[in-house]
Amino acid sequence: MTLAAEKMGRYLSSKKRFFILLFILHSSFFISGCGIYSFTGTSLSPDIKTFTVINFTMGTAGGPTNLPQKLTEQLKEYFQKNTSLTQLPNGGDLILEGSITGYEVTAAAPTANDQAGLNRLNMTVQVRFTNGLDETKNFDQSFSYYADFPQDQTLNQNEARLLPTLLDNIVQQVFNKSAADW
Repeated sequence: MTLAAEKMGRYLSSKKRFFILLFILHSSFFISGCGIYSFTGTSLSPDIKTFTVINFTMGTAGGPTNLPQKLTEQLKEYFQKNTSLTQLPNGGDLILEGSITGYEVTAAAPTANDQAGLNRLNMTVQVRFTNGLDETKNFDQSFSYYADFPQDQTLNQNEARLLPTLLDNIVQQVFNKSAADW
């Protein structure tokens, strides 16, 4: 093979790679833009543009008084960070609302002398989700999560450490059910 033929072969090979790469990039933008697939993991219709999170309420006697506000704000932030939807104070295409229905400490991991080896903080949230563009996606469902702490410590000693874990997990569950359709 001559030197000129070799150079021409490398030129065509690099040009071919460039077009293949261009095709792949173009295809990924097309697929993402059409609502077929989203790189954030959501399965929302491209027609959905807005969301509303109505202030959650406290429907149980336990927990910090600002817990509903924390949950509401965390849901808003999570949707803003993980979707391209615009938040509206009311009337969004997607609407989340609900109440905290459980916040209690129970004994977990019993020991041989019928004492708790661990205490468990369990939080339950009832969520009503309305999809204004597809009512088959609507749900009214309970979500819960728990975190354990040593039996020789009080809830007050552990609450500030455990609460972010509970909220993060419940928000993730709600998001997965409503936006990711899991």
